[in-house]
Amino acid sequence: QVQLVESGGGSVQPGDSLRLSCATSGIVVSSLHVSWFRQGPGKEREFVARMGPGGSGTDYADSVKGRFTISRDVRRTVYLQMNSLKPEDTAIYYCSVFCRGNQYWGQGTQVTVSS
Repeated sequence: QVQLVESGGGSVQPGDSLRLSCATSGIVVSSLHVSWFRQGPGKEREFVARMGPGGSGTDYADSVKGRFTISRDVRRTVYLQMNSLKPEDTAIYYCSVFCRGNQYWGQGTQVTVSS
């Protein structure tokens, strides 16, 4: 059974940093396409970052390029390092993986950026 659990969110001020983690089970994340999405208040869920198998093919939304970095360990955890956070980054952040023809989602972790 594939399971994803996000953590690391919180309330911070503009300019601060957070590192989100996505702990997985039932998969080996190093061999899969992994992604982060977010959904802000009153907004559609949007793509944030993705990484292909073995760390290949990284890609970022223009809104986070240069500030966020997606990474993964060799087996179970996906990360999103978020620097220079802005109020518009406020959202619920979700990790996602593709496995055997299906896309799986975690429950999300809340990030709030305000002064």
